[in-house]
Amino acid sequence: MGLQWPHLCPTAPSFKAKLNGVTSRLIEIPDAGDAGTQIPVTTIEGAHSGPTLALIAGNHGYEYPPILALQQLRAEIDAAALHGTLILVHVANMPSFLGRTIYFSPVDGKNLNRVYPGRADGTVSERIAYAITHEVIDRADYVLDLHCGDGNESLRPYVYQTVTADERLNQEIGRLALAFGIDHIVIDRSRPANPASSMYCSNTAITRGKPAMTVESGYLGTSDPACVQQIVFGVNGVLRELKMLPDGPAPLHDAVYLDPAEVLFSPVTGILYPEVQRGEWVAKEQLIAYVTDFFGAKIAEIRSPLEGIVLYVVATPPIVIGQPVGCVGAPRS
Repeated sequence: MGLQWPHLCPTAPSFKAKLNGVTSRLIEIPDAGDAGTQIPVTTIEGAHSGPTLALIAGNHGYEYPPILALQQLRAEIDAAALHGTLILVHVANMPSFLGRTIYFSPVDGKNLNRVYPGRADGTVSERIAYAITHEVIDRADYVLDLHCGDGNESLRPYVYQTVTADERLNQEIGRLALAFGIDHIVIDRSRPANPASSMYCSNTAITRGKPAMTVESGYLGTSDPACVQQIVFGVNGVLRELKMLPDGPAPLHDAVYLDPAEVLFSPVTGILYPEVQRGEWVAKEQLIAYVTDFFGAKIAEIRSPLEGIVLYVVATPPIVIGQPVGCVGAPRS
């Protein structure tokens, strides 16, 4: 059966509670070829009609600000004032959260945010993705996938604005990006268009015709209060934009659009030495980081392919061949 992870309510696997329009429940992911898990979800049903917005935190379990932001939003949202429904996925990847692992599940070694839309008969990460696809994304009109810098990533806040072949959908995604209020927006044309192999959580919604985006606010696996508040602020801006709440932050009138943005990957395994900071402006071919072997001899250099802003850089020593070292975005002129 492999590694076992504790269930949240072992005496009540079908736990569900509802109070004043707020329902708390656990989505059960049963044991299969490996250990199962549970996904804590809150549904807030507004007193007035309106759209359904899904907020998904913890696809990567070491990314804490989005998880803490949803705790705060659950306590603050007034169902009596809400138009529509909010679905809050508090921790999508419980094995990674409890195991404190970056990127990959400690059960099956897979990156949850690369296996969507998942499989009902797959490994635990695939089963989680399948459940979120069918029990959350399929029920939503809009989706926000909330991330931050994982335990190894020093990251400045930004959001991804996916570009598709559907101009109406593009306009709606762009509206979400400005409403969230983070002023650096990465234009992303690289997401798969096939809903059967969407890979990413937000892209799973987009390939099904639903406006969605990925948010990044937080760094190095910390529980930074400012980043938590930035996510709370952004969600309230989206709720205002979608007319789900009467008040909230106004959308941005202008933003820094980063197009292109390039992820830099390590060509070797070893010990990483970053040479730049998050948010730093770098020149084309500037040294971003270098890698030594385990005896200290330099074996690789990673340089920027373009002039732009360091959106994130890996700031912890371990690095494995093929893993990201950083990301640089060039402001669109």
